[in-house]
Amino acid sequence: MKISGAVLLLCLMIMPVVAQSDEKGFTRLFDGKTLDGWKLVHGHGPGYVVKDGAIVCPLDGGGNLFTEKEYSNFIFRFEFKTEPGGNNGVGVRAPLEGDAAYAGMEIQILDDQHEKYKGKIRSEQHHGSVYDVIPARTGFLKAAGEWNSEEIMMTGSRIRVTLNGVIILDSDLNIVKEPEVLKKHPGLKRSSGHIGFLGHNSLVEFRNIRIRQL
Repeated sequence: MKISGAVLLLCLMIMPVVAQSDEKGFTRLFDGKTLDGWKLVHGHGPGYVVKDGAIVCPLDGGGNLFTEKEYSNFIFRFEFKTEPGGNNGVGVRAPLEGDAAYAGMEIQILDDQHEKYKGKIRSEQHHGSVYDVIPARTGFLKAAGEWNSEEIMMTGSRIRVTLNGVIILDSDLNIVKEPEVLKKHPGLKRSSGHIGFLGHNSLVEFRNIRIRQL
């Protein structure tokens, strides 16, 4: 059957955008055995632990686990899985002190299809969103307890989040113009900082963590 150009264009527009994978130039940030190269800030309970080749934020742990190094433009890749209703975040261009979601930026990690969140959270609180600022597309998370793969790319003011091979956020931070939002989120203007996991009393695991500086 012959497909017209208009129909083909419509099909391309509604299909998920799939990012291609290339591991050339990436550096491992986690050796699978220790937390060397990471710094725990404001940890509570056991903080983060290493178990079965993964960095684990236990139910009774958490805090901010940051890279010792700072990064500006990068592609950050990792795998994660949550418990049902699990909640964490990835801090990017964040300072060590202060609330990383505001003093830096937080990319939300959330089992947002869990009953306790359905209809109760804002669009910019869903998984993959720039927390409290820019919403991500939904519907591409695997079920709680399964491993997901994610990529966060930052180049200048551009940010792109890819979940399980599908681009769920591709935006420019400069679209944020509201004075009250910029005042609440000064970290949107930061050009570099630490990358970290932002845990709080929710079981979430991370593995296969690597980065390529751009």
